[in-house]
Amino acid sequence: MSARRKDRAEENNGFSEEEQERRSAEDQATSSSSSATSNPEEPIIQNIPESVDDFLRNFLRRLGLTRTLSNFEVEWYSSTQTSSSFFIPDALTHRQVLQKELDTVHRDTKLLQKEVLEAAQSLVRMQRERDFHRMQHQRVSEQKNSIIKDYKQLQEHLENYEVALKQLEEKNQAALRTKTLLGLQRERAQNLPESRLNQEKPKEKPAKKPSTQSFSRQPKIYRLQNPQLAPGKTNFQLSCSIRAHHLPISCIALHPSKLVLASASDDRTWKLWHLPQSGEKVGQMLLRGEGHSDWLSGCSFHPDGSKLATTSGDMTVRLWDFSLGRCVLTLTGHSQPTWGCSFHSCRHLLASCSADRTAKLWDVNSRCCRLTLRRHTASVNSITFLPSSDLLLTCSVDKTLIMWDARLGAGTATFCGHQHPCNHASFSPATHAVASCDSRGVINLWDTRKPASPTAAVDTGPQGANQVAFNQSGKLLAVASSDGLVRLVEVDACSVSSLTGHRKSVQSVTFDHEGGALMSAGSDGEINVWF
Repeated sequence: MSARRKDRAEENNGFSEEEQERRSAEDQATSSSSSATSNPEEPIIQNIPESVDDFLRNFLRRLGLTRTLSNFEVEWYSSTQTSSSFFIPDALTHRQVLQKELDTVHRDTKLLQKEVLEAAQSLVRMQRERDFHRMQHQRVSEQKNSIIKDYKQLQEHLENYEVALKQLEEKNQAALRTKTLLGLQRERAQNLPESRLNQEKPKEKPAKKPSTQSFSRQPKIYRLQNPQLAPGKTNFQLSCSIRAHHLPISCIALHPSKLVLASASDDRTWKLWHLPQSGEKVGQMLLRGEGHSDWLSGCSFHPDGSKLATTSGDMTVRLWDFSLGRCVLTLTGHSQPTWGCSFHSCRHLLASCSADRTAKLWDVNSRCCRLTLRRHTASVNSITFLPSSDLLLTCSVDKTLIMWDARLGAGTATFCGHQHPCNHASFSPATHAVASCDSRGVINLWDTRKPASPTAAVDTGPQGANQVAFNQSGKLLAVASSDGLVRLVEVDACSVSSLTGHRKSVQSVTFDHEGGALMSAGSDGEINVWF
């Protein structure tokens, strides 16, 4: 501003007095207007104009156009007073500003074009996916409709075949029963000449008067067919496994004269199996029976092999006839679950034991209880007849074994020596030995003539031993252990070996008629055959 005033002073020196007065008046008016427009309360932001006025002023001065210059200044300052926002921009600066805005617009346009292209590609891709999923949905819908249609057709076929399947199953069961009955009849026919010879021999010598007692004094004696094989058979290998039941098997029993095995299970059923011979891998199921309302705990064959007795947690003892394929007798009298049963060699007497601390003797012909044996102070876990004798052996949770005279119903000897509950006891078929096992895996060997103390003891613990069984020679003892092993004990040397094949605890073991094969069953529902 000071430079402008100096320029104006120099210019006024060349003007007349009238012009100077007019210019001074204009300057005062300009200053008064600027002072009037400036409000201290409202600060004014002045736009500093470009140097266009100075350029024109210098240009007119150089040309000597003083009057034009004065008129320009009057009009210039008057326009400044009337319009405070008067601004003459510079063309170059304005162009630069516009160029920047244009560049910004171009960048935004490119970005928008790029986004539009991406959106278009995404739209095309989504349309393709939509078409693909629509086609997939149609295909799946068609498959679903076809499957529903096939399912309905299969249901109709199944309804039509159910009657036929029931008839075929009945025919199959009838054929199996007929097959078993024919086998029994054939066996009886083969043994008929021997019975005739036995009937002809008493004619040479006067026969004794038959006894009126219910027990036979001299029952049939079962002898070894080949006694030289059994003592030497001490090494067994797993031959095959039969998936017999879906639930644990509690007991197995061997047919008196055939390679037929009965199994009793927690699934409330019993089954008959034709055992595979050496080299065979498959066992065939012959019969299946169900009727108990609770788990089965034991089973025992009738001496002639035509019937099977079973015990159960429903506190009953049932007798099943193979030829009829059904239960022919139900014995009730125990107040707790029954644990085991055993037939007498006279064929019409059956013994059972129960958790009610008693053992009962049943007459199968009269269907009544003949005797109730009470001497144990806890659950009676097993019961068995001595072959070819009226002696009966029981073991109990009270850690004792008792040998009974079945004719009198009195105990003849008590075996004390176990420190834990007894699970099972068994007679030797060829010697006077008795074997018993307890819940800690201790095996005691006894002599029936000297019951005071065990003759030997073998510890197979700490897991419990569930069952013991002698081979036909009485030289080898099989033990079913809770640790999943089948242990073999040589009676004379008391040496122990183990057989591995079960995945869970072993519940029952038995030898075949010659001692050349061993069968075991356990909680895994499988029957293992060892040769």
